[in-house]
Amino acid sequence: MTSKILALTDALGNLVRFILLPGQRHDITGIAPLIKDVEFDGLIADKAFDANGLIADLNQRGAKVVISQSSQRRAPLDIDLEIYKCRHLIENFFCKLKEFKRIAMRCDKTDASFYAMVNLVAAIINSR
Repeated sequence: MTSKILALTDALGNLVRFILLPGQRHDITGIAPLIKDVEFDGLIADKAFDANGLIADLNQRGAKVVISQSSQRRAPLDIDLEIYKCRHLIENFFCKLKEFKRIAMRCDKTDASFYAMVNLVAAIINSR
């Protein structure tokens, strides 16, 4: 059994919130609970999050949308490429997270213990 980590970080790349998803589930299904009750000015994401419903929700919140466009989109949106370059912060967070073998190998048998381990490792990363 596999699992995915869907994470939300701040502008410095520090973990704000995360959720676990089954490995076969698409990332867009977990975005609503991840950003619920969180105030932010913009969202930087990759092509997996290019969905009209999410973009409409972000526009309603007044958040800047910086999402890489899917090649199937008929009317591409204008995105700020300079801001999109900051997406490396979340990638760097996942690289730091995977330095810990227990996270990279997903050695925990239950979701609760894996969730706790990700929280512990995120605290260690933030304390560096």
